[in-house]
Amino acid sequence: MAADSSKTLASAARSATYNMVLQVIFRMTTFALNAFVVRYISKEMLGVVNVRLTLLYSTTLFVAREAFRKACFSKTSNAKWMQIINLLWCTVLLGLACGLSLAYFWVYFLEVPNPETIPNYSVGVVVYTLSAVLELLAEPLYVIAQVLLFVKLKVIVEGLAVFFRSVLTVILVLFFPHWGIITFCWAQLAFTILYVVLYYAYFINYIKTSGDKSFPLKNTRDIFPKRNPGHKWTDHTLAKLTWSFFKQGFMKQILTEGERYIMTFFGTINFSEQGVYDIISNLGSLAARFIFFPLEDSAYLFFAQTLERGIPVKDQPKKSMDLASKVLEYLLGFVFIIGLTIAVFGYSYSHLLLHLYGGDDLSNGPGPTLLRWYCVYVLLLSVNGVTEAFVFAAMTTADVDRFNHKLLVFSGIFMFFSWYFAKVLGSVGFILANCINIAVRILHSIYYTLNYYKDTEYRPLKGIIPSLMVLVVYSLALVITAVSETKLCCDKGILFRLLHIAIGGICCVVISITVYFSEYDMIEFIAQQFITRRKATSEKKIK
Repeated sequence: MAADSSKTLASAARSATYNMVLQVIFRMTTFALNAFVVRYISKEMLGVVNVRLTLLYSTTLFVAREAFRKACFSKTSNAKWMQIINLLWCTVLLGLACGLSLAYFWVYFLEVPNPETIPNYSVGVVVYTLSAVLELLAEPLYVIAQVLLFVKLKVIVEGLAVFFRSVLTVILVLFFPHWGIITFCWAQLAFTILYVVLYYAYFINYIKTSGDKSFPLKNTRDIFPKRNPGHKWTDHTLAKLTWSFFKQGFMKQILTEGERYIMTFFGTINFSEQGVYDIISNLGSLAARFIFFPLEDSAYLFFAQTLERGIPVKDQPKKSMDLASKVLEYLLGFVFIIGLTIAVFGYSYSHLLLHLYGGDDLSNGPGPTLLRWYCVYVLLLSVNGVTEAFVFAAMTTADVDRFNHKLLVFSGIFMFFSWYFAKVLGSVGFILANCINIAVRILHSIYYTLNYYKDTEYRPLKGIIPSLMVLVVYSLALVITAVSETKLCCDKGILFRLLHIAIGGICCVVISITVYFSEYDMIEFIAQQFITRRKATSEKKIK
């Protein structure tokens, strides 16, 4: 069991590394292309596409597949693959029902943009709904790739698809600016088709050429649902766990996209303000996309396959618990330091970043304030992702059901604060409400983890608190860079801006040195996982 856990950790570390490195490459390319698009289309168009239509797309996907993913990633799902595949194909039917219902609501019940400035809105609704349903055709293959640790595949497929969508969007915006929403529709549909085709092409080729007898799919027909004589169509235990996560999914989606639902349903800010908010949100969430989300996925995969659901800590293999607790402790310390770095430097460099990214339209007005608060939100996200990854992997089905009721309360509180703060403070109110939401969820995860380990010697949550020296250096860096921004940035010429950047660079070097010596155990553990990953990769190549 311990060997399996170590192997899973090495694979999870490899997965996280590939996710972060390749996501940085592809996302930075997308980031640059989006900066170009921002200068050629209106804020209103951005608000409609990136908030209204993207919310339709993401809601359909989340409701249709999130519960199935969480259930099928669990260790209990390592066998009976035909039943698992049958269950995963239910996502397509669920996505179709959900998509059609939401599309009808989006067209006939929500405020329709002015057709003179934003034409073809209904066409956009149809295409984004179709895109979500088509993407679900690859869901069984996605889950197989994750569970069987095809660590590179997800990032390569999604990275190529996102890159292709971005390039196509730029080309269409340049040569067919009069198309409006149709430009984004073509790009979104192309993304989905490429995503699905790449997954099917890879696995069909793998089945035909690999000769891997342990691989659960023996021929192309096994990808699709079918009856297995002598067995039930699907695993009832897994289906029940899926249903528990499904009920939770509605509340979690509200907590994840709550501000966009408030914007869409209550019209607290107009489409132009929604466009600016979306730009800031995308910029602020770069670290989450590059680092925290890949780490969260890999952490959940590791914990789900290391911990036995429903088994008390004292009855689980000690070596596995030692490893799981150490991973949780050091991972919490790692993400907190990254999040703290973003929060500290984000305060003094938000204005400069927005000016370089989108010009005066973004750097003047509420943009810098929005981005500063979003950096604080990212700090909270960094901790929440890891703590919830552990909690969801350790929870029993009954625990998940109880958490669903708590999510109902969290959602109500969050929606109220989002609506109230947006009315009083405008766009900043959405970020403040998100901060409150994530803080409450962190407290819940801490409470659950403390109870989980209460009768043991393990104290993994201490990883959240860095050393006093680290906190002091970060505080000094915050003060120094804030003074630097006031004196040198951002309307005093390019030389002053470069000096401001240089001061931040020096502070960053000092922080790095301090963290290395003050948090040496954490650094050593992370380095050891990297070395283990390199050795495993080398051995695999030799074989």
